[in-house]
Amino acid sequence: MLSDRDPAPEVSRHYRGGAGTPLVLLHPGGSSWRAWRPVLPALAARHEVFAPTLAGHRGGPELGPGERVSFRTITDHVERDLDDAGLEDVHVAGNSLGGAVALELARRGRARSVVGFSPAGHIPSPWMAKRVLGAIEVGRRALLAPGAVRLLKVRACRRGLMLPILLHGERIPVDDLVLDARSCRIAPALLRGVLAEGPFAALDPGSVPVRLAWSRRDRVIPWRTFGAPLAAKVSGAEVIKLPGVGHVPMYDDPALVVRTILEVTTVVDGGSSDRDRLRRVE
Repeated sequence: MLSDRDPAPEVSRHYRGGAGTPLVLLHPGGSSWRAWRPVLPALAARHEVFAPTLAGHRGGPELGPGERVSFRTITDHVERDLDDAGLEDVHVAGNSLGGAVALELARRGRARSVVGFSPAGHIPSPWMAKRVLGAIEVGRRALLAPGAVRLLKVRACRRGLMLPILLHGERIPVDDLVLDARSCRIAPALLRGVLAEGPFAALDPGSVPVRLAWSRRDRVIPWRTFGAPLAAKVSGAEVIKLPGVGHVPMYDDPALVVRTILEVTTVVDGGSSDRDRLRRVE
């Protein structure tokens, strides 16, 4: 078991497994591909799943000296990962930061379909961006504090600390929580990069179905402030609300996350990208 002083071991850069049409999973900021562990078996039973770790995160690629930390830069690295993996026509699902990257992949014509779980992207104001990213940074530093590992081994403490992000933080392995936090190298620069990048530009994904799945109990980027304005900028996006889950839903309700993704990929793989076959929930 990890201790407060243990260095981060070498880790795998991505997960790849399963068979079927390719499905790319993009994790939220501050974590790694391991955030998708609860849903990997079910998704790999239907798809060839490729889950890379985003640039600047545990096991992910390093950003170059001249690269600004931003959604676009991180997407550039994901595109390189897709090229290296020989993947072109892919379904994409992403959560938070990963959701913003998923939408950017659709903008670049790299997505067959997109499911975004509370995707970041819309910044209501510089003040709001600082508040959200500041809260995330406070949580990250708490995970790095002396004695954090010992405290996190207590399930009730782990759940309480993670409550702003998900409802069942006690389900996340302690090692994943701490090692991902220790190894996230972009957190201090992310705010500057996001603000410099400017507001989310309107997106017309054409025939590519986009489902925006917002957690009803999202305390990080709630629907009214962040989700509704973002959805208004994505032409034809389907919107659904996910009950009983927080900002990172994969541990809260794995079956719901799997169903939310497969409802879209099954329609598209069946030969139709008709959004009318996807239920829209306001």
